[in-house]
Amino acid sequence: SDGTLLATGSYDGFARIWTEDGNLASTLGQHKGPIFALKWNKKGNYILSAGVDKTTIIWDAHTGEAKQQFPFHSAPALDVDWQNNTTFASCSTDMCIHVCRLGCDRPVKTFQGHTNEVNAIKWDPSGMLLASCSDDMTLKIWSMKQDTCVHDLQAHSKEIYTIKWSPTGPGTSNPNSNIMLASASFDSTVRLWDVDRGVCIHTLTKHQEPVYSVAFSPDGKYLASGSFDKCVHIWNTQSGTLVHSYRGTGGIFEVCWNARGDKVGASASDGSVRIIRH
Repeated sequence: SDGTLLATGSYDGFARIWTEDGNLASTLGQHKGPIFALKWNKKGNYILSAGVDKTTIIWDAHTGEAKQQFPFHSAPALDVDWQNNTTFASCSTDMCIHVCRLGCDRPVKTFQGHTNEVNAIKWDPSGMLLASCSDDMTLKIWSMKQDTCVHDLQAHSKEIYTIKWSPTGPGTSNPNSNIMLASASFDSTVRLWDVDRGVCIHTLTKHQEPVYSVAFSPDGKYLASGSFDKCVHIWNTQSGTLVHSYRGTGGIFEVCWNARGDKVGASASDGSVRIIRH
């Protein structure tokens, strides 16, 4: 959380913690196969990993020791996200979502409803709602207060690869703006959703290939999207209009904003990383 350590997860089954000057601080070895997702908790004392070995692990970031391994999925775990410093959600190709807590030997909640693998999960900024997206082409919103989904959002025509909540609404630094959810799909579109009403506000259609990454600017006013078509598009989230486009040299797999909101970083399939001024 203070930006002094970097965690990486690898296909060799190891997670590693690095210092700012590039030295290896810890090697986290307990997964039996590739690691698909890795997340720090907000406090910065635990790291969470998801593996092809069907398990998720909470690691002590200071000692590199595995605190607890959670063997609840029946197929590879694809994504994890912290709800708070000790509770997290995980999703899998087994179509299930489990909410687990450090010290508990069973999931505290299990969400079932997707009919294909669940690619990504994200808690909203308040930690009250969990969004999930799947190869079943749906986006679902879940609450700890009920077993069935709050919203079942069906509009995409192909698999949904990832989702992001806007940094707006209650509990954020932009409390007077409504919260939105962005979804990126293999149907080449990005959709922006009003989660309170369960409706699609904008469909962003300029990409020509699958969209792999979306990221909101820190104020929530802009959304960057990256696609296999080698393009990064920046959109106005209120109007849904395209405000900037950049074409790279390889398919774009990840986009992110800097803290000031005036630059976007994009990593591409040819190994290049580009910084785009907004």
